[in-house]
Amino acid sequence: MSQTEKRLNKYISESGFCSRRAADKLIEDNRVTINGKTPELGTKVQAGDVVRVDGNIIGAMPSNKSDRVYIAYNKPIGITCTTERHVKGNIIDAIKHKERIFPIGRLDKPSEGLIFLTSDGDIVNKILRAENAHDKEYVVTVDKPISERFLERMSRGVPILGTITKPCVTKFQSKFVFRIILTQGLNRQIRRMCEYLGYEVTKLKRTRIMNVELTNLKIGQWRNLSEAEMAEINAAVGVSSQTPENANPQPQEQVKKPALKRIINKKASPATLSLRNKGK
Repeated sequence: MSQTEKRLNKYISESGFCSRRAADKLIEDNRVTINGKTPELGTKVQAGDVVRVDGNIIGAMPSNKSDRVYIAYNKPIGITCTTERHVKGNIIDAIKHKERIFPIGRLDKPSEGLIFLTSDGDIVNKILRAENAHDKEYVVTVDKPISERFLERMSRGVPILGTITKPCVTKFQSKFVFRIILTQGLNRQIRRMCEYLGYEVTKLKRTRIMNVELTNLKIGQWRNLSEAEMAEINAAVGVSSQTPENANPQPQEQVKKPALKRIINKKASPATLSLRNKGK
């Protein structure tokens, strides 16, 4: 590919309009045109081409990374992680940022807590690839008392969506509350895992993504990620060789359970089940 041409999904993502994955969906839905014609996936954009999404011209974003936006947002319950402005309660209208931004990954509408948003379409793919190798921590409230068996089963992996979830770390917090660290992000994963084991999630809050924590960020507030946080994120995603999450789920009999790299609390309570560098 010459330096004067670029894949259409990459061109759209680098404009800051959306991620590459979302751009592919726009192309599949015939919402994108190049010079008035409907392109296919994989089409190249040449210098001088006019690219439109829903009839609106988009252009490549300047390459100066200092102009890009990277924020952490404490999403309230009821906000939907979509850039579609016609959706009531969409995350873009909720934040009201002056720049055009979009979420990295997702957090279910009934859930609250930490999510990243950015105007940098290029970093989205990198972080989504890295999500399969980096931590996301949640505080989960369920509808009945938590047992050791429940935490142990959660930590070993649960069959959902035609696959078995990766081993994870769980920690008892109180009678109805536990913490969990995941290194993957299947659709409604925690809720589905609990449901399989006979529990219903009544509250779910994400408190950490990789090295970034909610700390004192109040519900509905957002802040810019610090230079130190971005440096660590870029270092982490720069060495990732993972494929995008959910790109090719393994069937149950083929799923391997990798070693975990992180433990919530070294002084684990009796109800804490953690896999210390071994698959079970």
